[in-house]
Amino acid sequence: MSIDPRAAYREAAVQTATPVQRVVLLYEQIVQDLQRAVHAMLAGNIELRCREIDHALRVVGQLQLSLDMEHGGEVAANLERFYNLLRANLLEAQIKGSRPLVEQQIAYLLSVREAWREVDRATATEGKPLPEPSSPAAVKQSPTDSSGANWSA
Repeated sequence: MSIDPRAAYREAAVQTATPVQRVVLLYEQIVQDLQRAVHAMLAGNIELRCREIDHALRVVGQLQLSLDMEHGGEVAANLERFYNLLRANLLEAQIKGSRPLVEQQIAYLLSVREAWREVDRATATEGKPLPEPSSPAAVKQSPTDSSGANWSA
């Protein structure tokens, strides 16, 4: 039996990560899934596209489950809306086979991931207690649905 070095590295990273770093890792997983889905679209591999988008949707579900709606305030509510729109757009991209829509979601995810990284850097340098996983410092870019409507409050 061989050991997958990437899987071993990911497992070690997760076990030593702070809660905020774990959220960053989940965002990175979604982005990787969606990038593989884009490559599958370019190759005409519908089965792989479906599998990768499905996995991304499951990870988004995990992020949604981690939201603390009771204590997370406006940030948690904004993230809930973001995740709902992300899921809807990924389902639409899946049905239509829309590479541009998947690529747009990747851009949004990278922007929000950067906000989480800023939270991580700020808490590491200032020695503050770590925020709950439902409260990144800021969401820099407001995604829109496929009609162009802004989702943020």
